[in-house]
Amino acid sequence: MTRKTLMRAEVEEIPAAVDRLLHAGEATVREIAQQANALDPGVLVTVARGSSDHACTYLKYASEILLGLPTASVGPSVASIYGARLKLKNALCLAVSQSGKSPDIVEMTRSARDGGAFAIAVTNDTASPLAQAANATLDIQAGPELSVAATKTFVTSAVAGLWLIASMKRDDALLAAIRALPADLERAVATDWSPVTAAIGDRSIYTLGRGPGWAMSNEAALKFKETCQLHAESFSSAEVMHGPVSIVDRGFPVIAFAAADAAEQAVSEVADALAAKGANVFVTSHKAQNATVIEHVRTGHWLTDPVALIVSFYAMVEKVAEMRGINPDMPRHLNKVTETL
Repeated sequence: MTRKTLMRAEVEEIPAAVDRLLHAGEATVREIAQQANALDPGVLVTVARGSSDHACTYLKYASEILLGLPTASVGPSVASIYGARLKLKNALCLAVSQSGKSPDIVEMTRSARDGGAFAIAVTNDTASPLAQAANATLDIQAGPELSVAATKTFVTSAVAGLWLIASMKRDDALLAAIRALPADLERAVATDWSPVTAAIGDRSIYTLGRGPGWAMSNEAALKFKETCQLHAESFSSAEVMHGPVSIVDRGFPVIAFAAADAAEQAVSEVADALAAKGANVFVTSHKAQNATVIEHVRTGHWLTDPVALIVSFYAMVEKVAEMRGINPDMPRHLNKVTETL
């Protein structure tokens, strides 16, 4: 009998973790949304690294599209290494860290608060230094995550942030889609991405997306590196046809993350263009003509579609790691908590 990895168990737990968040977090999300709206912020800044920063990229698009709120990722070293103090009066600050322990994230959050921002910690540990540095804390309710590769904490961080933004907007359609996510994610875990698994060799991989889907593309490229020891690069589908397309040759693997949004047609067209050049392209859209369409879950809202896509990817990439004889729970050179200064 094949041993189930911790990563596999945690991917399978994602629907339950999101359900737990939705049941336990409602009062907190409502209160923080009210506080944020009362501030009437002119800008949102995010503080994060790694997978958490990819969650923030996803939230950047949600914030800018739904709220019209310009959103920028602030380099944590601005405060922790360079000692600079940003002018953030009436700004909203979203600091995302599953552990809440990385000194540079904590210091940048404290600095943002001191600079006038209303700082919100999105974390799996409400007693962490990050939570103590912020004005308010949003518990992602992921429960223990033992595999080094973040999966359920990434998803619950993204969902928690999206829930907050949807509550600020009072977007009933999006709020309904968020509440329906546990069932959608159950289906996403069970999707069949075996055509992708079979196509992955030892060469480089491109992952593509546009808008919120590009954030998931970034996360996918990172997971290929840390769990499979495969080189992967993420590009916006708007950028890949410039310089990066030059190294695409026959059989070059590409995964295109397309949601049912305004960019779906454009992503599909780029996927088809790369397939026409001989690349082995997989895309999560039936709008594609040349690329291989892979099974995907639509959630009823274009902003929650990308969450389902990354869950399907997680289920697939764990299998790739196992096929390559790599334990995805213990990637070489990595620890669960990275405490950068």
